[in-house]
Amino acid sequence: MSQRSFASAEYALKKKQTRREKFLSEMERVVPWSRLIAVIEPLYPKSGRVGRQPIGVPKMLRMYCLQQWYGLADEALEDALYDSQALRDFVGIDLSRESVPDATTLLKFRRLLLENDLTKALFDEINAHLAEKGLLMRAGTIVDATIIAAPSSTKNQGNTRDPEMHQTKKGNAWHFGMKAHIGVDAESGLVHTVVGTAANVSDVTQAGALLHGDETMAFGDAGYRGVQKREEAKRPKWHVAMQPGKRRLLDPTSKWAQLLERAEQLKASVRAKVEHPFHVIKNLFRHKKVRYKGLAKNNAQLFSLFGLANLVIAKRPLLAAHARGVS
Repeated sequence: MSQRSFASAEYALKKKQTRREKFLSEMERVVPWSRLIAVIEPLYPKSGRVGRQPIGVPKMLRMYCLQQWYGLADEALEDALYDSQALRDFVGIDLSRESVPDATTLLKFRRLLLENDLTKALFDEINAHLAEKGLLMRAGTIVDATIIAAPSSTKNQGNTRDPEMHQTKKGNAWHFGMKAHIGVDAESGLVHTVVGTAANVSDVTQAGALLHGDETMAFGDAGYRGVQKREEAKRPKWHVAMQPGKRRLLDPTSKWAQLLERAEQLKASVRAKVEHPFHVIKNLFRHKKVRYKGLAKNNAQLFSLFGLANLVIAKRPLLAAHARGVS
């Protein structure tokens, strides 16, 4: 067992646990590290530059997760690791023996994930882990989409916007960027399918792609009107929200209108679960704007974000199962 540095030992003796430390401690227990490492390792370089040992997959994967959880660029993560003992302990870096991997190393790791479609493989592996724990059911799916903004300014080297991003109108406002379309398990609220498109792509056109095929029921908001007529989305029984304008016109004194209103409230209570993954990636993981240019890189990141969001959403039962396994 390696000896700890004085700084690390002194830090470990402090009495107060910060929110960051608590979160990282929980993620240490709920992330299926060995399964995710096994996905990456066969494609990871076995040797580095001459005279330098390559950084192992476990450390690189932990750094990559930190980047997703805290919305950090490569250079910002490198600086944060130098600044924070909590982050270094999580990754397993002791500055008395080694330096923090630089931003270029993390960039190369992200490229490895992108070029080999590994973020999708990691997302699938996380969901397989959750399914084995009995947390992913397959009876119903909720579909929805959210806009993720992209820089709309043309004050850049090419004097152009990203050609793969587009604008769309929502309410009375125009938004430029992409859409993250997700299919969510109606029972647990966990994301089972992710599709990324330009922002101007209609929600209903992606409904069929968001179904896993085994569900008997599907739920969507008013943006999915007419989904039952689409060949690729016919199989489940759809429960789509009434248009807000039509709902406002209902006579509150009519018994039939009261029944319709109650039905809409029930559908809305089911659909509410789809908002949780969006809350996690946008508010907790701070992913309100795209980080890269083009859909391919941003789609790859979406798989990572929603896979890690699933672990946050399922945190309580996973921690309880871990505690039972330890004891």
